Amino acid sequence: MKKILTVLCALTVAAALFTGCSKGGAGKGPVTINLWSFTDEIPGMVEKYIADHPDCGFTVNKTIIATTEGAYQPALDQALMAGGADAPDMYAAEAAFILKYSQGDMQQYAMPYKDLGIDIDNAIKAAEIAPYTVDIGSNTSGQVDALGYQTTGGCFIYRRDLAKKVFGTDDPKAVNDIIGGGSNSWAKFNDAAAKLAAAGVAIVSGDGDIWHAYENSSDKGWIVDGKLYIDPKREAFIDASKALTDNGWSNQTQDWTDAWFADMKDAGAKPCFGFFGPAWLINYVLAGNSGDTYGKWAVCNSPIGFFWGGTWVLANKNMPAAKKNAVKTLIEWITLDYSNDGLLYKWANGTLNGEGGTKDTVSSGVVMAKSNGELEFLGGQNMFDYFVPANKYANGKNLTQYDETINSLWREQVRAYANGQKSRDAAIKDFKQNVADKLGVE
Repeated sequence: MKKILTVLCALTVAAALFTGCSKGGAGKGPVTINLWSFTDEIPGMVEKYIADHPDCGFTVNKTIIATTEGAYQPALDQALMAGGADAPDMYAAEAAFILKYSQGDMQQYAMPYKDLGIDIDNAIKAAEIAPYTVDIGSNTSGQVDALGYQTTGGCFIYRRDLAKKVFGTDDPKAVNDIIGGGSNSWAKFNDAAAKLAAAGVAIVSGDGDIWHAYENSSDKGWIVDGKLYIDPKREAFIDASKALTDNGWSNQTQDWTDAWFADMKDAGAKPCFGFFGPAWLINYVLAGNSGDTYGKWAVCNSPIGFFWGGTWVLANKNMPAAKKNAVKTLIEWITLDYSNDGLLYKWANGTLNGEGGTKDTVSSGVVMAKSNGELEFLGGQNMFDYFVPANKYANGKNLTQYDETINSLWREQVRAYANGQKSRDAAIKDFKQNVADKLGVE
């Protein structure tokens, strides 16, 4: 999903004179759209649109700044606030900080999609856009300021060979029942973890693999009425993490480390049964790190519905009026067009740049219903059979614009407790103090 970029690059796509098009061009000469993003993903989509629609020859200035070391948001904020000819007209925000732009401190710079001339309510219904993505992209007045193209509802991704060894079957429906997929309870999952541990198998690599399901299960977010709130369902994660460690149910890795990647190719301390994640975890992480386990995986439901990641597309409220139709055209094509010529269909089927590309889950249920989600990595299983429902289970109403910071502080203290470095009470106390010191929220 993410292509880590370490440089800032400003590129200009030369294009023919803009004379208007059937999908909403301005029709008054050249229009240059300033597009800001933190990867080359959306800029690549725009390049493809330009190539396929030469009669709508937009000129696009693309600024790409990596999120590494926190560089993207400050630069984007400064550019939005400064305004002028170089201000972003379209910009991207990922799950970790989208609420800052759709509902939070920078929301005043977001133009509601309806103000672009999009019949947004009917468009969302017609394309069957995943509800959680709409909730996250809607401002506090209920207007849609942002939508994504990718969906990131999560499933449990497990090793077929280990399932056969321990449970006697690798069938997704059977494994789904064994781990309590869709049950909204961790009871069966814990029972499965104990049985796997008895056979010398870790059910997950580390506590990061279950964190997103615990996070998304909460009824309320981290901030309630301006004060820090620890939802009981999120607090339960501290005990779940400790259980993984104390019972030998994991390899005690930390996500995005070498040990975590090693577990994907069966090179960890113990064989690892599975990982929790969206389709992008398969496409861009597991597949490339799976080694000899490639093709020996399958997916079923997670015990708890959740999502992890995603990118939303916004328009600048202060863009020149002459640019609105051009931006509308691109935003509709990227986020709402469910035809076979839209970005969503090409993205789902891996055909954006020709046949044989990476298939992914998209925001439109209509598109995925008519697409082929079979993956060699999954032994030919159609991933849409489980990822489409997963998008409906995900909750987008318990987030705050401070989640990226608070989640990091919470997980740091949970690890300290799980590893026996401090007591449970001390971990929670230190978490509260760290949030107060970092954000001024108590």
